[in-house]
Amino acid sequence: MYRQAGTSGLFTYPLALGTMQFGWTADEATSFAILDRYVEAGGNFIDTADIYSNWAPGNPGGVAERVVGRWLAANPGARERVLISTKVRGPMGEEGRRGRNSPYQEEGLGRGWILRAAEASLERLNTDWIDIYWMHWVDNRVPIEESLAAMTELVQRGLVRYVGVSNFSAWRTMQALWAADRRGLVAPVALQPHYSIADPVRAHFERELARVAETYGLGVFPYSPLAGGFLTGKYRPDAPAPDSVRAEGIRRRFFSEKNWRILAALDEVAAAHGATPAQAALAWLLSRPYVAAPIVGANTPEQLAELLPAAELELTPEEVARLDEVSDWERWRTELEV
Repeated sequence: MYRQAGTSGLFTYPLALGTMQFGWTADEATSFAILDRYVEAGGNFIDTADIYSNWAPGNPGGVAERVVGRWLAANPGARERVLISTKVRGPMGEEGRRGRNSPYQEEGLGRGWILRAAEASLERLNTDWIDIYWMHWVDNRVPIEESLAAMTELVQRGLVRYVGVSNFSAWRTMQALWAADRRGLVAPVALQPHYSIADPVRAHFERELARVAETYGLGVFPYSPLAGGFLTGKYRPDAPAPDSVRAEGIRRRFFSEKNWRILAALDEVAAAHGATPAQAALAWLLSRPYVAAPIVGANTPEQLAELLPAAELELTPEEVARLDEVSDWERWRTELEV
């Protein structure tokens, strides 16, 4: 069941657990219950970030990491059972107020901040090492060589096991791989992109980044694999939107005739397995050879339990082809390369 993350030495449960909700829409007790439920199911990959969730009132960032750290402290032996990834790049402080526009300069992918941020994340997470340290998104003000050199130092010190990139374009990912190879630095082994079967998200990833991942052996950990909840089936064309902080954004992004057709196809495929459309959407992602583990989040243990069966749901080749067809897009000339 455990899947290799690209060509790295990491093997992950088919679903990774995201923690953006911890300390935001899920309090600490609920977050602990979600973590317990995930590990009980065999889950072993916990993803967080230093900035989670500093957009929420009173949250300076680092809160989700501290929740994970306190859960580790309350569960002796848990650290050896789970992989933990976190991120660096975004501005720290409530609403990012300790970033580059402040004297604190707690932001970016410069060497100084990467080294400081890693130490701070390790303290909050109550751990001696980070399994994947993600560059959360590109920092145009810092040469990628400087960022990779700092990451290499962290790996050499044993504080970080592997390096990954999140929200990098195909050319930026290739730039990082090329710079690492040319300078003898630690290279990224994983991607964390926005990726799902929803339109236009699938095309945005598969146009170029998918080929980079497959060609260079990068493990893919898609975030928002259920399109913010749209692919769960709780949104329907002739029904009122559910009460959710994301509802208006979902309506703007995903309410289209094509996405309703995708959702209908997911309904059909799911019904054939006694599954839910969310489980079918996750199983479709897991049919991609480069995908290591979609990152799922939950506000309650019950929400997580509804998603976990996707880890063992295997679609037939015909079902994958059906979903591929309904979510396909018109190819441009450069996408027709073979």
